[in-house]
Amino acid sequence: MPLQEEYMLPCLNKKLFGFECMGCGLQRSLSLLFHGELIAAFKMYPAIYTLIPLALTIGISFFYKFKNSNKVINGLAIASVLIIIISFIIKKIN
Repeated sequence: MPLQEEYMLPCLNKKLFGFECMGCGLQRSLSLLFHGELIAAFKMYPAIYTLIPLALTIGISFFYKFKNSNKVINGLAIASVLIIIISFIIKKIN
């Protein structure tokens, strides 16, 4: 077990209710991404590749407004929510 996993926050939803929430896997996915395991990160939490650009775009647009920043943010947010919901449903089915 990598050292970082010792310090990861547990899912309270899973501890209290016994099932995973829609955010389960995000921390582990980020850890995998930082270790260069791109495919494993995607398998762990597919929305990671839309959430990172979303966070970067929001951060950049906070300091520098560019022409279509609202459209980009809205598009990435919608894509992220759809991916999160679809992957959650697929996890529940399997």
